[in-house]
Amino acid sequence: MNNVFIIAEAGVNHNGSIEVAKKLVDFAVDAGADAIKFQTFKAENFVTKYALKAEYQKHTAEKEESQYEMIKKLELDKKSHIELINYCKNKIMFLSSPFDVESINLLSNLDLSIFKIPSGEINNLPYLRCLGMLNKKLILSTGMSSLEEIQDALNILIAAGTPKENISILHATTEYPCPIDEVNLYAMLTIKYFFNVKVGYSDHTKGIEVPIAAVALGASIIEKHFTLNRNMEGPDHQSSLEPGEFKVMVKAIRNIQKSLGSGIKEPTKSEKKNIYIVRKSIVASRNIKYGETFSKENLTVKRPGYGISPMKWDDVLGCKASRDFIADELIEL
Repeated sequence: MNNVFIIAEAGVNHNGSIEVAKKLVDFAVDAGADAIKFQTFKAENFVTKYALKAEYQKHTAEKEESQYEMIKKLELDKKSHIELINYCKNKIMFLSSPFDVESINLLSNLDLSIFKIPSGEINNLPYLRCLGMLNKKLILSTGMSSLEEIQDALNILIAAGTPKENISILHATTEYPCPIDEVNLYAMLTIKYFFNVKVGYSDHTKGIEVPIAAVALGASIIEKHFTLNRNMEGPDHQSSLEPGEFKVMVKAIRNIQKSLGSGIKEPTKSEKKNIYIVRKSIVASRNIKYGETFSKENLTVKRPGYGISPMKWDDVLGCKASRDFIADELIEL
């Protein structure tokens, strides 16, 4: 079984600082994540200057600023991308979610091998078509969407040139933080069986329980926001894990995956030595003389399991004792 691919979602939690971004890289590496993901955008390309902020953003950023003003401060330019990609080399995979076509082209020119499609772009036909034409590995988040909308997005990506086997789909709930009763993890399984694709889970809950549960249900990808400090100013910090918490989550996920095993039901290596200790054999319940007939009155079943299996009980009844047996002795035929 392949390891769960764990994405440390730095997003915009760098607050526009390349030094903070590098610290996030360091913590993601220390936690054992497989990739760290940022966000690539130009504010003027994907949000109008009059767009309202989400409710959670009103509580986590300056109230007076517009969504455009908030996002504009969080941009990373091409130079910053190159610097971060170089900083990640030989440490951790660099990923980013592009939010507009110009950003798709930027990341493509920087030779990214995997592209993450944010939930908000699932109904953006020109965006999806542009990504599909790259024929890269794609991870599609599906917050706020229905099965029909997921199908439409898949059709566009595939028609544009990306094979279905190169597309993974993440279940998500687009609310920050996500109420626990709106997680609906079983929807991840619905996606898996309906579309016959690899699935994962992008988590926006406050804790670490849900992504761990998602792995137990079969998620092959886990994405989770993390930050240096939840008290930092910015839209996503409060719904993110701090480095120590993220590290605990990664360790738990790795352990859970080890516990899932192959799915083949057979005695394990460590179990085999216990079989004869824990299982039982047919034994004499009292002294039995040579030639006496074995019956329910002179036989019983007890540990250890080195003798005749109790599954042979019916075969043993009615047989003659080949020698004398004392009480508690294993029966032989």
